[in-house]
Amino acid sequence: MPRERGAGAGRSDTPGALEIVARDTKFPTSSKFGPVRLFLQSKVCTVSEELHPEEPASAPRRKAAVTKKHTVGRVILMSSIALALVTSLGIVYLVRHLDENIVTLPLGDVLGEKPEKDYHGNGEPLNIVVMGDDSRDCDGCKIDGEGGGGRSDTTILIHLSGDRSRAYAVSIPRDSIVDRPDKGCGAAASDVMWNEAYSVGGPQCTASQIWSTTGVYPDHFVVVDFNGFGNMVDAVGGVPVCVPEDIDDPEHEIFVPAGDPSLLTGDEALDYVRARYVGELLQQNDLSRIKRQQTFIAALVREVKSAGTLTRLDKVVSFLDAATETLTTDEELGSVTRLGKLGMQLQGIGLENVKFVTLPTEYYSRDSDHWGKVFWTEDATTIWGLISDDKPLPRNLLSGSISAEPPATSVEAQEFAAATKAEKLDKKGKKAKKAKNRTNGKSKGLETKELPSESPSESPSEVETTEPPSEPAAPSETSTPAAPPTPTKPEEQIPGVCA
Repeated sequence: MPRERGAGAGRSDTPGALEIVARDTKFPTSSKFGPVRLFLQSKVCTVSEELHPEEPASAPRRKAAVTKKHTVGRVILMSSIALALVTSLGIVYLVRHLDENIVTLPLGDVLGEKPEKDYHGNGEPLNIVVMGDDSRDCDGCKIDGEGGGGRSDTTILIHLSGDRSRAYAVSIPRDSIVDRPDKGCGAAASDVMWNEAYSVGGPQCTASQIWSTTGVYPDHFVVVDFNGFGNMVDAVGGVPVCVPEDIDDPEHEIFVPAGDPSLLTGDEALDYVRARYVGELLQQNDLSRIKRQQTFIAALVREVKSAGTLTRLDKVVSFLDAATETLTTDEELGSVTRLGKLGMQLQGIGLENVKFVTLPTEYYSRDSDHWGKVFWTEDATTIWGLISDDKPLPRNLLSGSISAEPPATSVEAQEFAAATKAEKLDKKGKKAKKAKNRTNGKSKGLETKELPSESPSESPSEVETTEPPSEPAAPSETSTPAAPPTPTKPEEQIPGVCA
C-alpha cells in the first residue's frame, strides 16, 4: 500500500553526512582499529536516533510540515560537529597507536653533543643511518634456512642537504674492515667487519661506529626488519622494478621473475634485495647485492612520489601502520609526526638529485688476513669529508651511482622522458604565450587575435641560437665508440639490474 503524503513528517529518508562517512570510510581490517570503528558506529547510531526519532504508534497523523531553512541548517551543523568530533578522536587514537608501534632507543647520550659547524646553506643538514635487521626472530622472518645472526647486512647513511635540494644515500659494504669504538659498543676492537657492530651493540653501536670512522655525525637512525620491509611494499600495492632476467637461487628459496617492469610484492621484493648468490661466481658478492638494493629503493621512491600513490585514506593508514609496526628509531625521531615532517622535506627534491652511492672500496690481496674483505679508498675519505661539510659530491665521485630516476634502458624511462618533455613544452608554450600577450598589449594596446606564440615564430628562434652549435661539437669532442663497450664487460654487469 502506497504511503500517504505527510506520513512520517519530520523524518527524512536521506542519510546524514555522518552516516555517509561511516558507511563509505574503509579502515584496515586489523583488530587494532576496532576501537575507532566501534566508536564511529556508536556515534552514528546516536546521531541517527536524534535526527530520526521513532514516532509513537498511537500518534495521530499530521500533515507534512513545511521544511524550514533553519531546520536543515541545524541538521547540517549537528552532523558536522559530530563528524569533526569522531574524526578528531579517530586521528588522536590512530597517531597514538602508530607511535606505540615504534620502538625507540636513546642516541644523543651515546654519541654526545653534536659538534657545531658553520653551514652556509639555507638550513641545517640531516644525517640518518638506515639499517636492515637480518635476524629471523620476528614473525614472518624465517624465510630461509639461515639464522641471520642478528647482524645488519645493510647500512645506508642518508644525507639531506641543508637547503633540501639534494639527497645522498651512501651504502657501506658489510665486509668493510674498520676499527670499532668503545662508545656504545662496550669495548673497542681493531680490524673487524663493519656489520659486527650491530650484533655487539645494536643500532647505537653502528651509529657510533659511523661517527668515529667517517667524521659524519648521525642525527638519527632507523632499523627495519624483514617483515616490516615486506609489509611496507605490500601497503603501496607493490613496486615496479626493471628486472632484465630471472633471479633464481633455489638453495636460499629466492626467485624473482624478469620483467620491464616486474611488479614486486612483499616476498619478491625481499628476495630481490637480499639475493647474493646469483650470476657468475665473481658477481656473487656484497657489492652486487648493494646495487640491487639501491635499484629497488630508487624504484620505491619513485612509486611513493608518483601521482595517485598514497592518496587514499585507507592506503595511507595501511602504509603508516606497516612502516611503524616493526620500526626501531632513536627517541627524537620516534613519532609519526616527526617522521611525517621528515617525509614532507623530501617532496621538493627532484628524482635526479637523489643519488645512491656505493662507498669506494678495494679488495684485500690474497696474502692478507682479510682476503675477500674490502677497505675504504681515498675517494671514500673524500666523500665523508664533503658530506660532513654539506657540500655536493663532484661527478667523478658519482660515477657508477644510481639516481632515483628510471633506468635508462627501461620502458619506464621512455615513458618518464616523454612525460617530462611534454610537461616542459607545455610550460614553454604557456610562457611564450604570456610574453606575446604582454608585448602586443604594450605596443598596440589591443587584444591578441591568435596564439602564434606556440608556432615556430618565437620559441624556435631561441633553439636556433643554442642547438646548432652544440650538435656538431658533440661528435668532434667526444669519442662515442669508447662508451658502448663498458656495459658489455661481464664484470660490469649486475644480475637483476637494468642498465
